[in-house]
Amino acid sequence: MQTKQNTNNIFERLFHLSENNTSVKRESIAGLTTFVSMAYILFVNANILGASGMNPGAIFTATAISAVIGCILMGVLANFPIAIAPALGDNAFFTYSVVLGMGIPWQQALAGVFVASVLFTFVSFFKIREIIINAIPQDLKYAMAAGIGIFVAFVGLQGGGIIVDSKSSLVEIGQFSQPTTMLTLFGIVITGFLMAKKVPGSLFFGMVATALLGLGTGVIKAPHAIISAAPSLKPTFGVALTNLHALADIRMWAVVIVFFIVAFFDTAGTLVGLAQQAGIMKDGKIPHVGRALVADSVSMLSGSLMGTTPTAAFIESSAGIAVGGKTGLTAVVTGILFAASMLFSPLLAVVTTNVTAPALIVVGVLMASALREIQWEHFEIAFPSFLILIGIPLTYNITYGIAFGFLAYPLFMTAAGRRKEVSWLMWLLFFVFILLLYILNVLPHE
Repeated sequence: MQTKQNTNNIFERLFHLSENNTSVKRESIAGLTTFVSMAYILFVNANILGASGMNPGAIFTATAISAVIGCILMGVLANFPIAIAPALGDNAFFTYSVVLGMGIPWQQALAGVFVASVLFTFVSFFKIREIIINAIPQDLKYAMAAGIGIFVAFVGLQGGGIIVDSKSSLVEIGQFSQPTTMLTLFGIVITGFLMAKKVPGSLFFGMVATALLGLGTGVIKAPHAIISAAPSLKPTFGVALTNLHALADIRMWAVVIVFFIVAFFDTAGTLVGLAQQAGIMKDGKIPHVGRALVADSVSMLSGSLMGTTPTAAFIESSAGIAVGGKTGLTAVVTGILFAASMLFSPLLAVVTTNVTAPALIVVGVLMASALREIQWEHFEIAFPSFLILIGIPLTYNITYGIAFGFLAYPLFMTAAGRRKEVSWLMWLLFFVFILLLYILNVLPHE
C-alpha cells in the first residue's frame, strides 16, 4: 500500500494529475491509444527509408529509440500528452527527392539531417522557435488545428480503403465490398456509437473491437510469433558523423535548409493543433512550449545519429487526447510502449491501417470544431485561414498548408488597411516560405 502511495505521489509531482482532473489509469489508456494509433511508423519508416538503400532492421530500431527519447522528454519536460517519432513526409523527401532524385548517397543525406538537427536544437534552446509560434495570429492557429483534423480524417479514410487513388479525379470512393474496407466501416460504426454514448476510452475500445473482428474473420493475419530480438543499429549508427565532408557540396545545404524548415513547421503546426484540442492553450499561447520544442529537438538530434530522418510531434496523439489524455504521463506511457515494441514487434502487425482508420476519422471530427472560432466575417482573415484549412490535407503536408496561409495573411491584412497588426515575424515568415517553396520547386522530384 505504501509503495502504491509513493508511486502516486511521484506521478502527482511530475504530472500534476489532480490539477488536470485526470488519473494514472486514464493517462495510461490514453498513452496506449496514442501508441496503437502511431505504431505503424515503425514499419512505414523502415519501408520508405529502406528504399534508399538503408538497412530496414536498423531503421526499425532507430525509429523506436528516437520515439522513446522524444516521448519521455516531452512528458517529463513539458508535461504535454503529445508523442514524438520520426515524421512522415520527411522520410519520403529523404528517399525520393534527395537520394533517388538528386543522386546523393543515403550516408551523405543523413549527414544533412544531422546538421539540420543541430541547427534545430540551437534555435530551440535559445527559444527562437517559441517566439515564432507565439507570434502566429490566433485565427491562423485555429485554422491549423482544423486543417490538421481534416488531414487526420483524410489519412484515416485513405488508410481504411474508403477513399482510393484515381487517375482522373485524384481520389474516388473505394470498394465497400472489400473485406478490409468492410472492417474499417465496422470500426467507424462501433467507435461512433461508443462516442455518441459518451463511453470513456471509446477510441481505444473501438480499435480493440475492430482488431478482434479482423482476427476472427481472417482479414487480419494472426502473428506467427510474439517476441523477437530488436535488430542491430550497427548499419546506420554514427554514419552521419563520418559523412560530414559531404557538406562541401552546395546541394547538401539546400537539403539542410529544407529539412530544417519543414521539420520546424511540421512540429509547430501539430503542436498548435494538439494543444488546442487538449485545452492546453492559454490566451492564444502554449504555456512553456519551449520545453516541448527542446524535447523534439533532442529527439531529432539523437535520431539522426542513430540513422533516421527528423522527428516531429505526431498528429495521432490526438487519439490519446480524445480518450482523456491531459498530461505528460500519456506521452511517457507511449514512450515506454515504443521501448517494449522492439521486443514485441510481431504483435504490432495486428494493428493495421484498417484498425486505426476509424479512430483517425473520429478525431478529425473533434479537431475540426476549431473552425467555429475563426473570424469568417473578415475576408482578410478568412482567406488565409481557408488556404491553411484546405492546403494541409490537399497537399498531404502540414508545412505546405501553413505556407499558403502565411503567404496570404500579410498581403490581405495590408490590403484591408490592417498592416500595423501584422508583426515583423509574420513578414519574416512570409519570405522564409517563399524561399522554401522555391527550393522545393527547383529540387528534382520523384
